[in-house]
Amino acid sequence: MSRILFRIKIMFRRFARRFPWLSFAIRSFVMFSAAFGGAYGFISAATSKDSGYEPHAFAIGASFLFAVACVGLATMSIRMRFLHKRMQKLATQNEALVDRNWELKEAEERARHLFEAQDDLIVIRDQSGLITFVNDAYCTLAEQPREVLVGSHFELKVLEQGDSAHEPNGTSIHDQCVATATGPRWIAWREGMVRIDANHPAELQSVGRDVTDRTETERALSDARDHANAANRAKSRFLAMASHEIRTPLNGILGMSGLLLDTPLSPEQATYARAVKASGESLLSLIEELLDYSKIEAGKIDLDYRPFALASLIEGITELLAPRAQARGLEIAAYIDERLPLEVVGDAARLRQVLLNLAGNAIKFTSTGGVAIIVEPGIWPNEVTFIVRDTGIGIAPDDQQRIFREFEQADKRTARQFGGTGLGLSISERIVKRMNGRITLQSQPGIGSTFEVSIPLAASNNRAEALLPPDLSGQSVMLVAPQSIEASLIARRLERWGAQTCMVSDPDVALALLPERSWRAVLIDSAFGASDLERLAGRSIPHAPQRIGLFTPVMRHELQPNATEGLTGYLIKPLRATSLAKLLGMQTADRTPAIDEAERVPNETATIDGLSVLVAEDNEINALLMRSLLTRLGHRTVVTTNGEQALESWLASDAAGTPFDLVLMDIQMPRLDGIETAKRIRTLEAGQRVRRTPILALTANTLVEDRYACFEAGMDGFLLKPLDREKLEEALRHLAA
Repeated sequence: MSRILFRIKIMFRRFARRFPWLSFAIRSFVMFSAAFGGAYGFISAATSKDSGYEPHAFAIGASFLFAVACVGLATMSIRMRFLHKRMQKLATQNEALVDRNWELKEAEERARHLFEAQDDLIVIRDQSGLITFVNDAYCTLAEQPREVLVGSHFELKVLEQGDSAHEPNGTSIHDQCVATATGPRWIAWREGMVRIDANHPAELQSVGRDVTDRTETERALSDARDHANAANRAKSRFLAMASHEIRTPLNGILGMSGLLLDTPLSPEQATYARAVKASGESLLSLIEELLDYSKIEAGKIDLDYRPFALASLIEGITELLAPRAQARGLEIAAYIDERLPLEVVGDAARLRQVLLNLAGNAIKFTSTGGVAIIVEPGIWPNEVTFIVRDTGIGIAPDDQQRIFREFEQADKRTARQFGGTGLGLSISERIVKRMNGRITLQSQPGIGSTFEVSIPLAASNNRAEALLPPDLSGQSVMLVAPQSIEASLIARRLERWGAQTCMVSDPDVALALLPERSWRAVLIDSAFGASDLERLAGRSIPHAPQRIGLFTPVMRHELQPNATEGLTGYLIKPLRATSLAKLLGMQTADRTPAIDEAERVPNETATIDGLSVLVAEDNEINALLMRSLLTRLGHRTVVTTNGEQALESWLASDAAGTPFDLVLMDIQMPRLDGIETAKRIRTLEAGQRVRRTPILALTANTLVEDRYACFEAGMDGFLLKPLDREKLEEALRHLAA
């Protein structure tokens, strides 16, 4: 019921708001009728004879009516006051709304002025594509007034459309090249739907920014990058070509000088031949450094991660550099911490290159003392630290950072005295950084230098054969040797194995100490001379079951047989840990001389049966060199000067039933190159032969893509020029096996 009454009341109010004059007339009529009816009835009742008028009752009624009227007037007064306050509040709110409306209009004007004055282009279009707003920048670019543009379908003339991208919020981004009065301009547009008025549908707002300068800069950078890449490719091709052209005659120089040294020569002739070979090797080293530098500059240095034995790598480097160090009267020694894994995963070739460079420089810049290569665990997990320490001339603090730059050395006097290009340390630093490692230097002039290389090398999962050190716990070992780097490292290793090591640098003091205790072994350095060695070895027989001599290869060959009669064994410096452990682990006191593995190289080439080898080489000198080397090794050789002749010879031998055992194929030959010749041989072999003819590439190109091309052509390997006789023998031994 209340809801019905409320609805009726609402209907009356709506009717009154829609027809105020009719509502006013009805109210006036009702009020007039009530007043007139009341007055007329009262007067009529009072003047009637039958009215029964009583003054007291009339007074009471009049008073009651007056009281009711007063209550009504009071109620009306209160309501009027409430309404007055409400009107004042509404007036205040109205003034605030007016002020707010004025502020909004000002803000709208400012925003409009800002939009119109923006340097960016702003244009808003409705759903039909009509322009509803443009700013001054767009009008200027379009060369049209705002009045003409608004309400039109005007579009800028597009010369080139860029790629489009869409953001997650629906905004579209794209570049356009448009035609203007000042020439083509690139505009970067951002387009999105915006709602200008709640009562109207959303419109498309496009904001464009002139990015012509940026685009031109990017294109200039892109062109410069393309030119730089082209220059790098041209440089790489030039270096590859120059390397090939230099290596080809250099192969003849080194090979022929090696063959010449194998013939009977007078001392003067042998000196000249060795000088020629040494000069060729220096030139080859320079070429290798320049090629490595060019590869690093071109970003083409690739790492080959494989498991390798850490101790074998370090000891191999030490033995390779030992003749050079011993020729200068220096010592070189290595120490590998037993806490390191036996095998690690990394690029052994690049690591060997870095360590050879550091240790080679240490030998070159050291005149007295020696060089030590120490390998220890790094400060981070799976990190190995390689320390190369020397007692050389040292490096001044101001020059320690500069020497890692290209073509830099410590000073001009050093460069003139010791030679070199100044590329070795720069190449080594870049290789170390490429391996995620770091290289540091500590040096003092006149005292020496210490290079520290730290590289992450994870342990390999392969189970390599572990070194079993001898149990020397509680046993005494005397080391009689001059105070040197190698002696200190030997003492350090013996102490790690549990021995109580007594290092003596004076033979007379050693003789005095022999009777004081029982010695497990006495290690005697041959650097004291044959007489002291013989005296110490003989006097040590009653006191030590093992007497071990330490020799360099030259000293061992120069000593008289009677100088080693008191020894039970001997080792060749630099010492291998396995050789020292094996010799100290022997319990017998019989004289069983041991020799280091580096000296026990079997002459396997003598056991290789003669192979039939086809050589494809267009250079006459290199062809003569290959023929001479292979003939001396006992192999039968057929030499051809181009790919077509090589293919014909291969077909002829195959048809005669005497196929070649090996093909040595030069890559760059006239008429038919080595790559194409190898492909044709593999094509002819497909499905016709049981045995596949091994093909080795003879190349002076050291780029990775050249090697890949050899393997893709079906070749089995490659030999780099200048040809290394030992590598050739190794390849032939591998083939024979």
